Amino acid sequence: MLYDKKIWVGTGENPVFLLPQMANRHGLIAGATGTGKTVSLKVLAEGFSSMGVPVFVGDVKGDLSGMVKPGEHSEKIAQRLANCGVPTFRYRSFPTVFWDVYGKEGHPVRATVSEMGPTLLGRMLNLNDTQTGVLNILFRVADDEGMLLLDIKDLKAMLAYLGEHARDYTLHYGNVSIATVGAIQRAVAVLEDQGGDRFFGEPALNIADWMQQDEDGFGTINILACDQLFRNPKMYSTFMLWMLSELYEILPEQGDLEKPRMVFFFDEAHLLFDDCPKSLLEKVEQVVRLIRSKGVGVYFITQNPSDIPASVLGQLGNRIQHALRAYTPLDQKAVKAAAQTFRVNPKFDTEEAILSLKTGEALVSFLDSHGAPCMVERATILPPQSDMNIISDELRRSVIETSPFCGVYDEPMDRVSAYEMLVGAFDREQLPVQEPVIHPGEIEISYEEPAPVRSQGFMIYDPATGGYVQKTIPTMTPLQPVQPTVRPQPAAPAQPEQPAVQMPVMIYDAATGQYVQKMMAMRFDPATGGYLPVQPEKAQPVDPRAAEKAAREAEKQRKAQEQSEKNRLAEERRKRADELREERAARARKNDSVIGRVQNTAINTATREVTRQITRGLMGSLTSVFGGGKKRR
Repeated sequence: MLYDKKIWVGTGENPVFLLPQMANRHGLIAGATGTGKTVSLKVLAEGFSSMGVPVFVGDVKGDLSGMVKPGEHSEKIAQRLANCGVPTFRYRSFPTVFWDVYGKEGHPVRATVSEMGPTLLGRMLNLNDTQTGVLNILFRVADDEGMLLLDIKDLKAMLAYLGEHARDYTLHYGNVSIATVGAIQRAVAVLEDQGGDRFFGEPALNIADWMQQDEDGFGTINILACDQLFRNPKMYSTFMLWMLSELYEILPEQGDLEKPRMVFFFDEAHLLFDDCPKSLLEKVEQVVRLIRSKGVGVYFITQNPSDIPASVLGQLGNRIQHALRAYTPLDQKAVKAAAQTFRVNPKFDTEEAILSLKTGEALVSFLDSHGAPCMVERATILPPQSDMNIISDELRRSVIETSPFCGVYDEPMDRVSAYEMLVGAFDREQLPVQEPVIHPGEIEISYEEPAPVRSQGFMIYDPATGGYVQKTIPTMTPLQPVQPTVRPQPAAPAQPEQPAVQMPVMIYDAATGQYVQKMMAMRFDPATGGYLPVQPEKAQPVDPRAAEKAAREAEKQRKAQEQSEKNRLAEERRKRADELREERAARARKNDSVIGRVQNTAINTATREVTRQITRGLMGSLTSVFGGGKKRR
């Protein structure tokens, strides 16, 4: 409740207030199960709503839905009010809007695959680093190809497309393994079974719809039904983180405000950091650090402060610590660590107080007007003004039907995206072009005058010269059909059928824009006085199984012929190698014999004698030339 424009949270020796200008410095509500964390959450949420600040909270157990109706007075509440020294207390309801990812207990909440992004989607699918990298490639390919990723079927179609064209994209984007694509497809199938097909799609949630006030100036309390979503912890935590990222991206810088623009309560916050990869943890730290300047306060609710990394825990300036139970040495260490995070109060021992707190009591430390943490106080938390019980299905349905967002998100829409584009391209490739069938004698078709013709050149063989000569004929423009007129044709007398004759005919090829000469069977038509092409006989239907069997047999014969040729060549090479080896062996045997050695010796001796004689002749010639010259001088 508000007191002097401040949120009165509880009372110890003195009342404990949360200052609105310090509310966006984030906070923590911790404590064991059943110690009163939910009551503290509701008191803060009601206080923010009373000062006109919209609130979002995930309802894991369903007991937050009671904010839609006033609370009921009881002796326990009266005793607590007396202990807190509250002079006047008013039970009241708060403007509440129910939301549900599955669309059962509230308005549907949807997001597109593109908005989720590859990093958060990879965490939701529980992918490893390699698989997340391939998912990043998929998003890049979709952006470059102009394909929208909106729902699950778009993601599945894009995965199939990427797998089929993996070789084409590997050189441009990186290695894409078929096995990795298959693993992602299996993860997508699991997510689809868990309700992901209802979460991804359009119309996507507009975060601005959660930042509303009612006609009295109270901030809207947006309650997300998480009882079913909580069964998939990865999906729950990723959805919450996506919401924080969306708020960070769409909100402008605000600086220090008199009160927050919105407050975000993250229940069961330990799920966000369980098995959180380093890259995602860095993103969470960045969002928590910087979203304060956007005017958004984030409050984590968990059992033990040690569930939250130290880098994030250090950003939480407003703290409510309920009792902890220390039955093991590890629990005692956690209690000691939690006590050391508070500013010491000399009036009591913080560690002993955490162990001895009663239900509804808490150690409270908020930031003062200068941003410094106040001395920790042992206080009794005020009761909420709204009802603390789970509401009936009839009341929930009535609130949903009277909500201003009734009918806005209820019906899904499916516009043209990656799935429709890929399926449409596949159908265009597979469907044959249907040609119109015209039965002669039933329809008479008139044609408009053709457009002016242009000459088309081609070469024709000339038997007289034995070469090719250039000829030109006009390129015929296809006639434009006009509305056909059906006229009955009189029965003509039966004429004897003329024999077919093979004749050369020039046929226009639309693909090349030229005339091609072909031999066709022509038959003389007495009615027109000219030759008409003979209608080919209708081809017999081919059995696809027989054709496939024949193709397999032909392929088998071709492989057998290739293998036979390889064997023949190998046999020839072996024979040639054997012949060469035999020749070398014969030469070796001959050289090793007595006759061979004598022959080799004789050859060597004769060679040396011839070489010696040639050398003497050359030396004698040189001596005579140079010696004679000296004698002449």
